[in-house]
This record gives sequence, structure tokens and C-alpha cells, in this order.
Amino acid sequence: MKLSLSEISKNFPSNVGTKDANIFIHEITTDSRKKVNKGLFVPIVGDQFDGHDFIRDAINNGAIAGLWQEHKEVPTFIPNDFPLFFVKDTIEGLQKLAKFYLQKIKPVVIGITGSNGKTTTKDLVYSVLQKKYKTHKTQGNFNNHIGLPLTILSSPENTEVIILEMGMSNFGEISLLSELSNPDYAIITNIGESHIEFLGSRAGIAKAKLEITGGMKPNGKIIVDGDEPLLSSIEKGLSVIRCGFNTGNDLLISNVKFEDDHHCFLVNENQFELSLLGRHNVKNASYAIALAMELAVPMEDIKEGLEKIEVTGMRLERMIGKNGALIINDAYNSSPTSMKAAIDTVKDYHQYDRKVLVLGDMYELGPNEEELHRSVADVINKPITDVIAIGEKGKWIADEIRNREIPVHVYSFLRKEEALPFITEILSPEAVLLFKASRGAKLESLINELKQQ
Repeated sequence: MKLSLSEISKNFPSNVGTKDANIFIHEITTDSRKKVNKGLFVPIVGDQFDGHDFIRDAINNGAIAGLWQEHKEVPTFIPNDFPLFFVKDTIEGLQKLAKFYLQKIKPVVIGITGSNGKTTTKDLVYSVLQKKYKTHKTQGNFNNHIGLPLTILSSPENTEVIILEMGMSNFGEISLLSELSNPDYAIITNIGESHIEFLGSRAGIAKAKLEITGGMKPNGKIIVDGDEPLLSSIEKGLSVIRCGFNTGNDLLISNVKFEDDHHCFLVNENQFELSLLGRHNVKNASYAIALAMELAVPMEDIKEGLEKIEVTGMRLERMIGKNGALIINDAYNSSPTSMKAAIDTVKDYHQYDRKVLVLGDMYELGPNEEELHRSVADVINKPITDVIAIGEKGKWIADEIRNREIPVHVYSFLRKEEALPFITEILSPEAVLLFKASRGAKLESLINELKQQ
């Protein structure tokens, strides 16, 4: 990015220090420990810390200017010509600067939200659009009220398309991100159960996700899961593109086949191949296809983008385990919907005789969390051979399988460390193991012990 001190001062007229129009900011940082090149330091005030206390470190690491909360004392060691821009709230100042920069560089803005699949869909969209456009995307999980403006402010001046992942845990959060970024296009991947503890119901989750329409440009288009009844009526007069497996969708997915670690499928009359696991990722790919078609990406480029997709880690990530077993790491996060989808993916691995599910606790599911955990048993059947449940909540899954007398081997452990020796014994060239749980369960610590070194 590139913003002059003069441009910044026009956004924050209360300031001290130089405002030389020939001095440019190239990086925005909230981390005083990070080395930056001509950076603007934004001190965040948290419950346990105050970024203003670390301005000396920020300067030593390359900051040449900073935002500064009004009424906070400016340290005497700061040089008189060091630019400080005074704001009531530094986070709001960061958001204001991001909005200004977005209006300056004028890229096509794509917002992506949904209960599951946001990051994978972001990666899919990037993979197909970067074939034609200079494209920038959210890195990691920088998808909240701080991460999203930092993503915008990290985009190069020549960015033609910016892809912004939008996360939330409560009402009003997506609305803020949409108003900040004013998307030209929005994607809602699905409506699951994540954060139902705070949003009350799946209908509440749908309402929160639909906040993405609030800040969209008047001629904006929204791409949604056309198989989800909760997304069947979208207000505000926006154009809607529906994707899914059910007849009546604008983009109809059909003829899905799993072959040699990739999926082949049709979208309307076009044949595609996707080097990702899971029918749910085929649907995520259809959103990217719809968007690419809207932006006139040649069909051959769309196909190549899907075949060469590189996804963020711990999303159905395949790796070789000890003794030649196949490990599928989907442990980044989980809800009942995404856990069921991942389980169905394992069933497609016909070449492995032993199909093992290592399932852990899921969080933020509200008062019905036990029922929602037990619902996972709905999709556990042949050819699944073993289920290893970990944690107090994961035990509900194991108990339900036993109650239903589903013909699989079931084991449960309260702690990961207790499960490790048992899982190690299972590893063999004939075994595929899926690891799936919420982020807080940290099942990747098990995977690190089990994968081939």
C-alpha cells in the first residue's frame, strides 16, 4: 500500500509532526514487535494491554508515524516532527483509513461469509480470479473488525479485485464489515450452527449473515447456497445467484464423482475438476465459478484455477501418517454441519479398508449442544469402521452411536494424551483417519505426533 502523510492528515486533521506530501506510508501495523518498512503504528487498547505503551518499540521497528488516542499523554521521547494523528478510538481510526484507501484504489470488492467454508471459498475465488486480475485476499483469519481493515490496507495500489473474508459471532458484526468495505459481490457459503449460542437459532445465524447485504453497492450481486431454505428470500432488491444440487438453482451442480483424490462434476453444462475433498467443497467451488463468470474470466482459466487450488491449512488437509496411513486434518474448526460433511468425504476413500473418525468437542452450540453433538451419529454408518471420540462433549457422539447400535467400533477418551497410544496402533497403509473438532480442542497436537516425520 502507499499513502502519503498529507493524505492521512486530511482524514485526521487533528495531528502533530510533519505532514510532508513526499513521505509515504507503506505498511500499517498494530504489532510493535514487527519489523516494518515506513510503517504507521496503530496502538490497540485491549482489556489486558494498551498499545500506546509500546510506541518506542514500534518506532525502533520501522514506524514513521502513528495514530494516537485523544487525551492520552504523548511520551516526551517522541521527536517533535514525528507524525501523530489524533483519534477518539484507534480501531475506528484504522477502519476509517481502510475505507479511504479502498475508495482511493477502487478495486472490485468481494465479501465472503457463512457458517462454514469461508476460508476455502476465499481460496477458491482467489485461485480462479487471479488468472485474469491482480487479486488480493484475506490472509489467515484476519476477518474481523481489526483484521479486515488491515487486509484492505495491505493490498497493493494496483489491486483490481480484493477478496474479504467476514467472520462474526454476534449480530451487528457483519453489518459493520459490509458498511466499511461496500462489496460489489457477496457470497454466503451456508448456514450452519456455529455461534448458535449467541444467535439463538439457525434463523438467527441466517439473519446475521445476511447483514452482508447492508453495505453492498446498489448494483451489487449476492451468491448464495440455493439449497438452503433460510436464504430463499433476500431483500433490498439485490440480484441473487443461487448455486446448489437442487433443481431450480441458477448454477446446478450434478454428476459429482470422486476419482483419485479429486472431484469431477458438472455445473450446468460445463465439466470441472476440483483437487479438494468433499461434496461441500464442490458447492464452494460453484460460488467461485459463478463469480468468475460474472467477471468474465475465461472458462479455461476457471477450470485451471480449480485444479490448482492451494488452500489454507487444516481444511481437509491430506498428509501421510506413520506406517503409511492417510491422515486428513480438518481440525481448524467445526460445527455439526461441517463435521457431517467431512465424515461423508471419508466414505469416498474406497481404497482404504479402515476408515477412522477422530472427533472432538464442538463449542458455542448453546443450550442444545448435547443434542447437536449426538446428531453427528446421523451420518455415521458403513463404510466407516471406527470412531474415536475425545473430550467431554465428544463423548456424547460416542454414546449416541452405542445407543443406536450402529455397527462401528467406538472408543472414547476424555483427554487427547490418553487417545494417542491407541490411535498410533491403528496407523497402517490400509487406514484413513479424519481429525475434526472445534479450534479450542487443538487436535493438531495429536496429528503432529502421528504424521510421518
